[in-house]
Amino acid sequence: MVFDSLPSLSPRQQQILRLISQFMLRHGLPPTRADLARALRLRNRQGIDQHLRAIERKGYLQLEPGIARGIRLLHGASTATTAAATTAAATAAANTLLLPLYGRVAAGGPTLAQSNIEETIAIDRALFRPRADFLLRVHGQSMRDAGIAHRDILAVHRTPQAINGQIVVARLGDEATVKYYHRRGPLLRLEPANPEFAPLEIDLRREPCEIEGIVVGSVRTELPSRS
Repeated sequence: MVFDSLPSLSPRQQQILRLISQFMLRHGLPPTRADLARALRLRNRQGIDQHLRAIERKGYLQLEPGIARGIRLLHGASTATTAAATTAAATAAANTLLLPLYGRVAAGGPTLAQSNIEETIAIDRALFRPRADFLLRVHGQSMRDAGIAHRDILAVHRTPQAINGQIVVARLGDEATVKYYHRRGPLLRLEPANPEFAPLEIDLRREPCEIEGIVVGSVRTELPSRS
């Protein structure tokens, strides 16, 4: 039996059950609601909870209250999904990048950028051009008018070079920030997208600044460029 013939499940419920099984095969543990919402490109996790409760009522899984990964496939669902999920997982793996999510980058002024990975997230390798090499979670509102909100997850292409008008992750010593990039000779201006914040003016002859990468998008929206 495969997903298309599972009794009493809607197409959306079949899709969620498939995603749960694929995730467990790939990572060895159940997904969180956030993992499922990202896979379905949903911003509201409430709908995920409603679907999970409906699938539980139909006897395909068991939910454990208060546990982030408290999703357990029951025997009927496991038997029904394993063969299809194995094939689907192999196909998905070829088209998927597992990217580290770094959980602290300031967008309100430079802050210590610690290489502290919150989790690893599966991203479709064709989603961003140029490719995304790592993910960053933004803290602050200095890039608000560029469509980057507090706690957004940015996709970053690792490169030491940037073009004026691109949004970059710039490192000053041990600190990093997300800003628009503008350079004229040795003078670098890291400009916010919020009039409440002042730009950072850097003379590269006296103060080094490294470009960690350019922002190629986010899990929520493609980001605008400004010339």
